[in-house]
Amino acid sequence: MTLETLLLPFAFPFMQNAFLIAAMVAVPTALLSCFLVLKGWALMGDAVSHAVLPGIVLAWITGLPLILGAFGAGMTCALLTGYLSENSRVKQDTVMGVVFSGMFGVGIILYTSIHTNEHLDHVLFGNMLGVGPQDLWTAGLISLAVSAALLLKWKDLLLHAFDPAQAQASGLRVNLLHYGLLSVLSLTIVATLSSTGLILAIGLLIAPGAIAFLTVRRFGRMLAVAVGVCLFSMLAGTYASFFLDSAPAPTVILILTALFVVAFIRRVRVTRAASRRRAAAS
Repeated sequence: MTLETLLLPFAFPFMQNAFLIAAMVAVPTALLSCFLVLKGWALMGDAVSHAVLPGIVLAWITGLPLILGAFGAGMTCALLTGYLSENSRVKQDTVMGVVFSGMFGVGIILYTSIHTNEHLDHVLFGNMLGVGPQDLWTAGLISLAVSAALLLKWKDLLLHAFDPAQAQASGLRVNLLHYGLLSVLSLTIVATLSSTGLILAIGLLIAPGAIAFLTVRRFGRMLAVAVGVCLFSMLAGTYASFFLDSAPAPTVILILTALFVVAFIRRVRVTRAASRRRAAAS
């Protein structure tokens, strides 16, 4: 394969936009995934990513910006989940399953009942090859704001993730951290709408943090590894999709899945080797 062929994807404007939005989205999703993994909020990310669908459809029907509908629906899901789990005997993961499936069901009904020439399939599956200047601005501004907030408050969020009681005793406003993280989660999902869509967004919100968790021990390094892994997967998946004639978003998720399998196998081997050394020493 010649150099000209290898550089061919960078010659097309739609591919340039795809690489750009991939790089923008990779940083906030990777940073956020570390906190979601530590807090055990994988289902919360899945819930919010699916629950924004009715808000998006309603915003499109009423002529409002899709970002407002998505953020409003995401926060409604998060707040409703918190209220029901605090005022009932049902566990939070069960409540999340009921709330997000119900909201996603409403969204699907609204989605299929709309008769229009404009398709909203990109909301579900993403359309990285069709992003425009408005999508780039939206993703870029949200990514910048989310990344700055997470990096500025990462120590407080880390303590809140491990020990909320200790965080409260230390004088931290735990409710503000809790709902602030939920707001950041909703905004991040909005930023990924144009690239991966709602269905595959959960992959970006969980896999990078899970891979980094299996690879390193210190949280600072975990953040760096997650960003590196997500950035590599986003750019490599977008690049490979050009030659494979596949959709970029699923290709990115497949690369992240493969990296997770590699990290898991490596961790198992390291753990077994350490166990054998301890057994030999004793």
